[in-house]
Amino acid sequence: MAYTIALAGKGGTGKTTLAGLLIKYLVKHQRTPILAVDADANANLNEVLGLTVDDSLGHAREEMKKGQVPSGMTKDVFMSMRMEQAIVESKNFDLVVMGQPEGAGCYCAANTLLTGFLEKLVGNYKYLIMDNEAGMEHISRLTTHDVDVLLIVSDPSRRSLQAAVRINELARELNIGVKKSCLIVNQAKNGTYPEMIEQYLGDSGLTLLGIVPEDEAVSEYDMQGRPTAELPEDSASVKAAFDLFAKIVDG
Repeated sequence: MAYTIALAGKGGTGKTTLAGLLIKYLVKHQRTPILAVDADANANLNEVLGLTVDDSLGHAREEMKKGQVPSGMTKDVFMSMRMEQAIVESKNFDLVVMGQPEGAGCYCAANTLLTGFLEKLVGNYKYLIMDNEAGMEHISRLTTHDVDVLLIVSDPSRRSLQAAVRINELARELNIGVKKSCLIVNQAKNGTYPEMIEQYLGDSGLTLLGIVPEDEAVSEYDMQGRPTAELPEDSASVKAAFDLFAKIVDG
Protein backbone atom coordinates (compact mmCIF):
# COMPACT_ATOMS: atom_id res chain seq x y z
CA MET A 1 0.00 0.00 0.00
CA ALA A 2 1.42 3.37 -0.99
CA TYR A 3 2.21 5.78 1.83
CA THR A 4 0.03 8.75 0.95
CA ILE A 5 0.99 12.35 1.63
CA ALA A 6 -1.47 14.97 0.41
CA LEU A 7 -0.78 18.69 0.28
CA ALA A 8 -3.39 21.42 0.31
CA GLY A 9 -3.49 25.12 0.94
CA LYS A 10 -4.66 28.53 -0.14
CA GLY A 11 -3.33 29.74 -3.47
CA GLY A 12 -0.01 31.57 -3.40
CA THR A 13 1.38 29.85 -0.30
CA GLY A 14 4.02 27.84 -2.19
CA LYS A 15 2.20 24.54 -1.76
CA THR A 16 3.21 23.16 -5.14
CA THR A 17 6.83 24.15 -4.64
CA LEU A 18 6.84 22.21 -1.38
CA ALA A 19 5.24 19.24 -3.13
CA GLY A 20 8.12 19.27 -5.59
CA LEU A 21 10.67 19.51 -2.78
CA LEU A 22 9.01 16.59 -1.00
CA ILE A 23 9.45 14.47 -4.12
CA LYS A 24 13.06 15.66 -4.30
CA TYR A 25 13.55 14.55 -0.68
CA LEU A 26 12.04 11.11 -1.28
CA VAL A 27 14.19 10.55 -4.38
CA LYS A 28 17.33 11.59 -2.50
CA HIS A 29 16.58 9.06 0.23
CA GLN A 30 15.70 6.34 -2.30
CA ARG A 31 12.04 6.18 -1.27
CA THR A 32 10.97 5.19 -4.76
CA PRO A 33 8.94 4.52 -6.86
CA ILE A 34 6.78 7.60 -6.37
CA LEU A 35 3.51 8.59 -7.99
CA ALA A 36 2.92 12.34 -8.07
CA VAL A 37 -0.69 13.40 -8.66
CA ASP A 38 -1.46 16.99 -9.58
CA ALA A 39 -5.06 17.44 -8.44
CA ASP A 40 -5.03 21.23 -8.55
CA ALA A 41 -7.28 22.75 -11.24
CA ASN A 42 -4.44 25.23 -11.87
CA ALA A 43 -2.03 22.40 -12.61
CA ASN A 44 1.64 23.37 -12.51
CA LEU A 45 3.37 20.64 -10.51
CA ASN A 46 4.96 19.51 -13.77
CA GLU A 47 6.71 22.89 -14.09
CA VAL A 48 8.08 22.58 -10.56
CA LEU A 49 9.38 19.11 -11.45
CA GLY A 50 10.69 20.06 -14.89
CA LEU A 51 8.31 17.83 -16.87
CA THR A 52 6.17 18.46 -19.94
CA VAL A 53 2.51 17.42 -19.74
CA ASP A 54 0.29 17.14 -22.79
CA ASP A 55 -2.64 15.17 -21.38
CA SER A 56 -4.73 14.69 -18.23
CA LEU A 57 -7.23 12.27 -16.76
CA GLY A 58 -9.80 15.04 -17.10
CA HIS A 59 -9.36 14.96 -20.87
CA ALA A 60 -10.02 11.22 -20.91
CA ARG A 61 -13.13 11.68 -18.79
CA GLU A 62 -14.45 14.42 -21.11
CA GLU A 63 -13.86 12.28 -24.19
CA MET A 64 -15.81 9.40 -22.70
CA LYS A 65 -18.70 11.63 -21.62
CA LYS A 66 -18.91 13.15 -25.11
CA GLY A 67 -19.09 9.69 -26.68
CA GLN A 68 -15.66 9.82 -28.32
CA VAL A 69 -15.06 6.10 -27.73
CA PRO A 70 -13.91 4.36 -30.96
CA SER A 71 -16.33 1.89 -32.49
CA GLY A 72 -15.74 -1.65 -31.27
CA MET A 73 -13.99 -0.53 -28.06
CA THR A 74 -15.67 -0.73 -24.65
CA LYS A 75 -15.69 2.31 -22.41
CA ASP A 76 -13.55 0.67 -19.74
CA VAL A 77 -10.89 -0.38 -22.28
CA PHE A 78 -10.96 3.13 -23.77
CA MET A 79 -10.58 4.81 -20.39
CA SER A 80 -7.81 2.44 -19.35
CA MET A 81 -5.91 3.18 -22.56
CA ARG A 82 -6.36 6.96 -22.29
CA MET A 83 -5.39 7.02 -18.64
CA GLU A 84 -2.23 5.04 -19.34
CA GLN A 85 -1.39 7.61 -22.01
CA ALA A 86 -1.81 10.39 -19.44
CA ILE A 87 0.98 9.08 -17.19
CA VAL A 88 4.22 11.05 -17.54
CA GLU A 89 7.14 8.79 -16.67
CA SER A 90 10.38 10.05 -15.14
CA LYS A 91 13.46 8.27 -13.80
CA ASN A 92 12.39 8.06 -10.15
CA PHE A 93 8.74 9.08 -10.22
CA ASP A 94 5.68 9.27 -12.44
CA LEU A 95 3.22 12.14 -12.72
CA VAL A 96 -0.50 12.14 -13.39
CA VAL A 97 -2.49 15.35 -13.88
CA MET A 98 -6.14 15.15 -12.91
CA GLY A 99 -7.17 18.13 -15.04
CA GLN A 100 -10.05 20.56 -14.89
CA PRO A 101 -13.11 20.02 -12.67
CA GLU A 102 -16.23 18.40 -14.09
CA GLY A 103 -18.45 20.39 -16.41
CA ALA A 104 -22.22 20.19 -16.74
CA GLY A 105 -23.95 16.83 -16.89
CA CYS A 106 -23.42 13.42 -15.32
CA TYR A 107 -19.90 12.03 -15.07
CA CYS A 108 -20.84 9.04 -12.93
CA ALA A 109 -19.67 6.28 -15.29
CA ALA A 110 -16.40 8.03 -16.18
CA ASN A 111 -15.68 8.82 -12.53
CA THR A 112 -16.27 5.21 -11.50
CA LEU A 113 -13.72 4.06 -14.07
CA LEU A 114 -11.36 6.87 -13.04
CA THR A 115 -11.52 5.81 -9.40
CA GLY A 116 -10.84 2.19 -10.26
CA PHE A 117 -7.88 3.14 -12.44
CA LEU A 118 -6.31 5.28 -9.72
CA GLU A 119 -6.72 2.56 -7.12
CA LYS A 120 -4.94 0.03 -9.33
CA LEU A 121 -2.24 2.53 -10.28
CA VAL A 122 -1.43 3.51 -6.70
CA GLY A 123 -0.64 -0.11 -5.85
CA ASN A 124 2.49 0.08 -8.02
CA TYR A 125 4.19 2.74 -5.89
CA LYS A 126 5.71 3.10 -2.42
CA TYR A 127 4.70 6.75 -2.09
CA LEU A 128 1.79 8.77 -3.39
CA ILE A 129 2.26 12.54 -3.29
CA MET A 130 -0.93 14.43 -4.10
CA ASP A 131 -0.95 18.18 -4.72
CA ASN A 132 -4.49 19.46 -4.15
CA GLU A 133 -6.34 22.70 -4.40
CA ALA A 134 -8.08 23.93 -1.26
CA GLY A 135 -11.32 22.12 -2.10
CA MET A 136 -9.63 18.71 -2.45
CA GLU A 137 -12.54 17.10 -4.29
CA HIS A 138 -10.17 14.93 -6.32
CA ILE A 139 -8.65 13.28 -3.26
CA SER A 140 -12.00 11.67 -2.44
CA ARG A 141 -11.62 9.53 -5.58
CA LEU A 142 -9.05 7.38 -3.74
CA THR A 143 -11.89 5.74 -1.87
CA THR A 144 -9.97 2.70 -0.58
CA HIS A 145 -6.83 4.56 0.46
CA ASP A 146 -6.38 6.53 3.63
CA VAL A 147 -4.29 9.68 3.67
CA ASP A 148 -1.36 9.00 5.99
CA VAL A 149 -0.35 12.64 6.27
CA LEU A 150 -2.20 15.76 5.18
CA LEU A 151 0.24 18.67 4.88
CA ILE A 152 -1.60 21.96 4.89
CA VAL A 153 0.51 24.86 3.68
CA SER A 154 -0.02 28.43 4.82
CA ASP A 155 1.89 31.68 4.81
CA PRO A 156 2.19 33.61 8.10
CA SER A 157 -0.84 35.84 7.45
CA ARG A 158 -3.95 35.51 9.59
CA ARG A 159 -6.15 34.99 6.52
CA SER A 160 -3.99 32.14 5.28
CA LEU A 161 -3.95 30.50 8.71
CA GLN A 162 -7.75 30.76 8.83
CA ALA A 163 -7.90 29.02 5.45
CA ALA A 164 -5.60 26.27 6.75
CA VAL A 165 -7.92 25.55 9.67
CA ARG A 166 -10.93 25.41 7.33
CA ILE A 167 -9.13 23.05 4.96
CA ASN A 168 -8.38 20.73 7.86
CA GLU A 169 -12.05 20.75 8.82
CA LEU A 170 -13.06 20.06 5.20
CA ALA A 171 -10.66 17.13 4.95
CA ARG A 172 -12.31 15.48 7.93
CA GLU A 173 -15.80 16.14 6.53
CA LEU A 174 -14.80 14.38 3.29
CA ASN A 175 -14.15 11.23 5.33
CA ILE A 176 -10.92 10.40 3.45
CA GLY A 177 -9.32 8.76 6.47
CA VAL A 178 -6.73 11.38 7.35
CA LYS A 179 -4.47 9.81 9.95
CA LYS A 180 -2.47 12.93 10.70
CA SER A 181 -2.82 16.62 9.80
CA CYS A 182 0.12 19.02 9.97
CA LEU A 183 0.61 22.67 9.15
CA ILE A 184 3.68 24.04 7.39
CA VAL A 185 4.01 27.82 7.50
CA ASN A 186 5.87 28.76 4.34
CA GLN A 187 7.46 32.01 3.11
CA ALA A 188 8.04 33.12 6.68
CA LYS A 189 9.92 36.35 7.26
CA ASN A 190 12.18 36.99 10.23
CA GLY A 191 10.12 37.42 13.36
CA THR A 192 7.59 34.68 12.61
CA TYR A 193 7.36 32.81 15.88
CA PRO A 194 6.00 29.27 16.29
CA GLU A 195 4.46 30.14 19.65
CA MET A 196 2.21 32.77 18.06
CA ILE A 197 1.06 30.37 15.35
CA GLU A 198 0.36 27.56 17.81
CA GLN A 199 -1.63 29.94 19.98
CA TYR A 200 -3.74 30.91 16.96
CA LEU A 201 -4.37 27.26 16.04
CA GLY A 202 -5.60 26.57 19.56
CA ASP A 203 -7.82 23.48 19.73
CA SER A 204 -8.50 23.36 15.99
CA GLY A 205 -6.92 19.91 15.77
CA LEU A 206 -4.25 21.18 13.38
CA THR A 207 -0.68 20.93 14.65
CA LEU A 208 2.29 23.00 13.48
CA LEU A 209 4.95 20.83 11.86
CA GLY A 210 7.33 23.73 11.34
CA ILE A 211 8.28 26.84 9.42
CA VAL A 212 10.00 27.31 6.05
CA PRO A 213 11.66 30.72 5.66
CA GLU A 214 11.25 33.10 2.76
CA ASP A 215 13.92 32.30 0.19
CA GLU A 216 14.95 34.60 -2.67
CA ALA A 217 16.26 31.60 -4.59
CA VAL A 218 12.70 30.31 -5.01
CA SER A 219 11.60 33.59 -6.62
CA GLU A 220 14.69 33.65 -8.83
CA TYR A 221 14.08 30.13 -10.12
CA ASP A 222 10.43 30.94 -10.74
CA MET A 223 11.23 34.14 -12.66
CA GLN A 224 13.79 32.30 -14.79
CA GLY A 225 11.37 29.46 -15.54
CA ARG A 226 13.64 26.93 -13.83
CA PRO A 227 12.10 23.95 -11.98
CA THR A 228 12.14 24.82 -8.28
CA ALA A 229 12.60 21.14 -7.45
CA GLU A 230 16.16 21.67 -8.72
CA LEU A 231 16.96 24.21 -6.00
CA PRO A 232 20.31 23.43 -4.33
CA GLU A 233 20.07 21.55 -1.07
CA ASP A 234 21.96 24.28 0.79
CA SER A 235 19.31 26.90 0.04
CA ALA A 236 17.37 28.07 3.09
CA SER A 237 13.98 26.80 1.98
CA VAL A 238 15.23 23.37 0.93
CA LYS A 239 17.16 22.81 4.16
CA ALA A 240 14.15 23.78 6.29
CA ALA A 241 11.71 21.75 4.18
CA PHE A 242 13.92 18.65 4.27
CA ASP A 243 14.09 18.84 8.07
CA LEU A 244 10.29 18.90 8.21
CA PHE A 245 9.88 16.09 5.71
CA ALA A 246 12.21 13.92 7.78
CA LYS A 247 9.74 14.21 10.67
CA ILE A 248 6.89 12.70 8.70
CA VAL A 249 8.79 10.24 6.50
CA ASP A 250 11.47 9.01 8.88
CA GLY A 251 9.99 10.01 12.21
